Amino acid sequence: MKTPGLTTSEHEPMWEINITPLTDVFLVLLIIFMVTTPLIMTAGVKIRMPRTHALPSLTERDIVIAVTSTERYFVNSAEVPKERLGGYLREQGLEGKLVVVQADRTLSHGTVVEVLDIAKAAGAERLAIATEPVREPTPVR
Repeated sequence: MKTPGLTTSEHEPMWEINITPLTDVFLVLLIIFMVTTPLIMTAGVKIRMPRTHALPSLTERDIVIAVTSTERYFVNSAEVPKERLGGYLREQGLEGKLVVVQADRTLSHGTVVEVLDIAKAAGAERLAIATEPVREPTPVR
């Protein structure tokens, strides 16, 4: 609709904002974050865990304590000295969280129990030991 007395030119700037390209960028970023987040959530520490058929599912809120074969301790990928482990876990606020111990299968049973005791003393109410899935052999047809 034209206003009387005003003429429009083909070279006048547009006053509308086109948000379609911005929306495309946000959708691509969302997809990238959705794909990479599970990769980031896993601990960056190489641990060979025992194998089992039953596996618990982890959430973002869970606390993961990883113990390497050389007895280095990591809490959610942050290295923590064994002497400081209990205090560090208390700082994380363990109430309502699942504490999962990922221990290398070459460690002694006593080491794993000691980590579980430290977590329990720090206030953990729910404890679990992480394992790897047993790979069933593929039947030959």
